[in-house]
Amino acid sequence: MAQHEGKEEEPVERKGRLTAALVLVTLVSTIGSSFQYGYNVAVVNSPAPFMKIFYNTTNIERVGSSLKDDFLSLLWSLTVSLYPLGGFFGSLMVGPLVNKIGRKGTLLLNNIFSIVPATLMGTSVLAKTFEVIIASRLVIGICAGLSSNVVPMYLGEMSPKNMRGGIGVMPQLMITIGILMAQIFGIRFILGNTEGWPILLALTGIPAVLELLFLPFFPESPRYTLLHKGKEDKARRDLQRLRGWDDVDDEIQEMHQEDQSDKAEGRLSVRNLFSFRPLRWQLISIIVMNMGQQLSGINAVYYYADTIYKSAGVKEDTIQYVTVATGSVNVLMTLAAVFIVDSWGRRALLLAGFATCCISCVVLTIALVFQTTVTWMPYLSIACIIIYVIGHAIGPSSIPYVITTEMFRQASRPAAFMVAGSVHWLSNFTVGLIFEFLMKGLGPYSFILFAAICLATFIFIYLVVPETKGKTFLEISQLMAKRNGLEERTDAKEFQDLNPISNEASPEVKNDTTMTPF
Repeated sequence: MAQHEGKEEEPVERKGRLTAALVLVTLVSTIGSSFQYGYNVAVVNSPAPFMKIFYNTTNIERVGSSLKDDFLSLLWSLTVSLYPLGGFFGSLMVGPLVNKIGRKGTLLLNNIFSIVPATLMGTSVLAKTFEVIIASRLVIGICAGLSSNVVPMYLGEMSPKNMRGGIGVMPQLMITIGILMAQIFGIRFILGNTEGWPILLALTGIPAVLELLFLPFFPESPRYTLLHKGKEDKARRDLQRLRGWDDVDDEIQEMHQEDQSDKAEGRLSVRNLFSFRPLRWQLISIIVMNMGQQLSGINAVYYYADTIYKSAGVKEDTIQYVTVATGSVNVLMTLAAVFIVDSWGRRALLLAGFATCCISCVVLTIALVFQTTVTWMPYLSIACIIIYVIGHAIGPSSIPYVITTEMFRQASRPAAFMVAGSVHWLSNFTVGLIFEFLMKGLGPYSFILFAAICLATFIFIYLVVPETKGKTFLEISQLMAKRNGLEERTDAKEFQDLNPISNEASPEVKNDTTMTPF
């Protein structure tokens, strides 16, 4: 009998399965949140000329004069860049909210930051105000900043061990699909026109409404329910529903053990993380990778794709379709990255990606400089941008999140993600704010700046970042300990000797980690 029971328990722990509850909650949360993130990255690209006309016309109706070109460029840069600035503020709210109202509760509350601005942007023409569009982009950025951190956390805590990788990539995949859908809806004969652009902006509220309607029927993260709320019975029932079987004792026990481990080690706040020598190069690495990810210019391609293709000499009636093709390539290559990341390795994909982006930017600069003298240069420009997107999708777009998880232990991981998220969104904001001015000031040579950033990031990764594929967290810590000039200490007591935070300080540290972003 004991042997028979043993045979039943072993496969339960070893092999999770896609239950209906797990599939549906993954779709509801990623479509309702991650999809919006991507959609709002690209949604203002296509209707930009019509929105600028609306800004100018509104000002003429108010004061009888047109906006100056420089001021109009500033207003448009704010329209683009306040979205990632809102994302920065949203990323700072993650810690307090997920610990106070839970992962699911945060996602439900987050819909306010989508539905309200979507309504305001959709009615902006009737209200004859462009200021509300600019303000709404900031608010909807808060929605993106929250969702980009909370959705992976929510799904990761609910997924069985053997499926965390596949389910964990769904948020990034939905982001790329959101970008593609914004590009498709932005085609001139659909919604990218004078009458349709307010509807195009307002559509982002629909996924939020769907999430608000359906997510309440799905469970909160069982890990949050057990460890933060102390409701073991409810956590057990939710796990049984997600797994499709009754025996979830092993997972419940694992949660208790992880909680005890966290308390034994203590948790580092962001402030402590910056002064903690054993994690010095890990911290520098995630900062450089996230800066390189955004300052390499990927979002400039999505924010200003039509402008870039126009400057490259692509015909006006063709630009829309080239932009959609670029978005389609991004989706396909993000999907491909899922299957090669564990065989090729993280470091190899990062190096290949940044090298590809660097070379593409250099060749694109040459193509833009000679576009008026060589007839086939516009086609070379299109090829460069598509190759750039391929390079970014296979490495720089998604691997930094994986590396951040793998380089930090449980005790320091929350603080590390807050640093990584802040750097990500501030760098995104910088690109969105200055790129139009770069294009006016430097013209085609703007992309040399992006090439230089890609090259610098490539060199840093080559010299500093180790390959983490197939290694345990302990092995990665040992690799980085040597770089930090320390010998790795593995047990909890020795960790405390290095960690400036004691066991007794653990509750205060948890507060500091979630409430103090800097």
